[in-house]
Amino acid sequence: MSETIDDPNEQRAFSLLDAYLQDLQAGRRLDREQLLAQHPDLAAALECLEAIDSLAPAPTDDLLNPDPKVHSAPTQVRADGELSGHGTSNPTATLPKGATDFGDYELIAEIGRGGMGVVYKARQRSLDRLVAVKMILASHLASEDQVHRFYAEAKAAAKLQHPNIVGIHEIGQIHGQHFFVMEHVEGRSLAQVLASGPMEPEAAAECVAKIARAIHHLHLQGIVHRDLKPSNILIDAKGEPHVTDFGLAKTLIGDSHMTHTGAIVGTPSYMAPEQAAGRIGDIGPLSDVYSLGALLYDLLTGRPPFREATPLDTLVQVLEAEPRLPSQINPRVPRDLEMICLRCLEKVADNRYRSAAALSDDLERFLKSESVEARPPNFWLRVRRWSRREPALASRLGVLALCVVILQINYWLQQDTQDAIKPRTHFQVLLVLAVWAAGSLVCQRLMAREEWSELIRYVWAATDAVMLTLVLWLTDNVQSPVVVGFPALIATSGLWFRERLVWFMTGVCTAAYVALLVDWKMRGQPFEEPLFRHIILLVLLVGLGFVVAYQVRRIRALSRYYEHRQLP
Repeated sequence: MSETIDDPNEQRAFSLLDAYLQDLQAGRRLDREQLLAQHPDLAAALECLEAIDSLAPAPTDDLLNPDPKVHSAPTQVRADGELSGHGTSNPTATLPKGATDFGDYELIAEIGRGGMGVVYKARQRSLDRLVAVKMILASHLASEDQVHRFYAEAKAAAKLQHPNIVGIHEIGQIHGQHFFVMEHVEGRSLAQVLASGPMEPEAAAECVAKIARAIHHLHLQGIVHRDLKPSNILIDAKGEPHVTDFGLAKTLIGDSHMTHTGAIVGTPSYMAPEQAAGRIGDIGPLSDVYSLGALLYDLLTGRPPFREATPLDTLVQVLEAEPRLPSQINPRVPRDLEMICLRCLEKVADNRYRSAAALSDDLERFLKSESVEARPPNFWLRVRRWSRREPALASRLGVLALCVVILQINYWLQQDTQDAIKPRTHFQVLLVLAVWAAGSLVCQRLMAREEWSELIRYVWAATDAVMLTLVLWLTDNVQSPVVVGFPALIATSGLWFRERLVWFMTGVCTAAYVALLVDWKMRGQPFEEPLFRHIILLVLLVGLGFVVAYQVRRIRALSRYYEHRQLP
């Protein structure tokens, strides 16, 4: 685990949740109500059981898809769904029982291991050639579904004949051990290449163009890969990429045995939004186009589009957020190549390239310095992308814009009345709003510094409440429609997914409103509306804070579970 859990109750909760999910993966559905009744003291921690039911994969669908290309070393789950710990394994310790002889094959060394399979470098005696042999882990204990998936992977790959796809030579079984034999690619995975940093833009474009051609060939055979990522791309001695690992491949027709409704399969950092949402029926060739875009993004910047602290946080980002512009991370990325990458990463599948071949064509146009098909987005699309990329800032500026509109309308309507706001006061209010907006921009910039981010969140929240209170105080009107800013600030604080921060914002907003009411009364100002309406608003503020905090707590509970759970 990434950290020690000291609280005994939290340890019990994680143990129960882990056992619950393992039962789900084994095909056993437990009674949630009974489990909650047996452990009433853990009711709050076990609130996410229903969510686990929807997120949990079926027995053969690993939620986070441990990488079959990771070497046999102590592993921990990273946010992108990969397994950490890339060490060189001891071949003699990891070979199957019975030494190195395996039929016609002499097993030389283990070269990869995942949640279900293990891959060996081997020599085929009859043809005197090097090959890769993949077997099911603990084959004699494998379920029927696991065996079916294993052979489905082999059969899917065997149908494919392409220079950039790892070929299959043989499928079979020896002494109860299921296996298939693949072409051995002498070289490194793309993940290992990226360990030294991002690629040159032209080299990245050329590499992804070749991979996209291979994936288009895959699609023409009626197969969707569903798990494109750097560790599933092998680079040979000549620098040519080869697509491998079809463990999650899905045929476009009649693949009901391989997928389950609501099951999330793939690697979070590289999966399309429809995959992250578990919408199995929506997964198709355009899902692989998205993954190709994520792969291109990684090659250009040295990191995937989304990689958060936990897998669940990453899934949320895939569904709701926009990635940073590649050029902001790596200024050497050309504008045309950036537009190609971002088009692949569109949330709506129909807005992506119509096929992997179309993506490859556009990349080749870029390499020839020709005009690319990907065009700069229009103004409203840029605004929408920016708001998803900077939700905290966008929500604050939205509240400010609402305040400006309300205040300006009131100012115009009340100009000829005795309650009219003086022009000087109106100017002061607009100045406060401008300072508020500038402060939000500064806070957003400071948030980029990891060491300050948590403190800045609280400073930003307190500043929001203080500025809104100052606006209401300057206008001398606690009954102004601008008070809707208080519930808006509480609601937007949930975008940070910090329960304590939500309660902090709720407390500050409630205290600020009470202070305004007290100040109003002390100055002898009459309430045009009955006092109980203000009391109702205070109750609503607290109630809204409770609802937002409750939802954040549920999400964080599930996120902590996956953060601490070690996958097999």
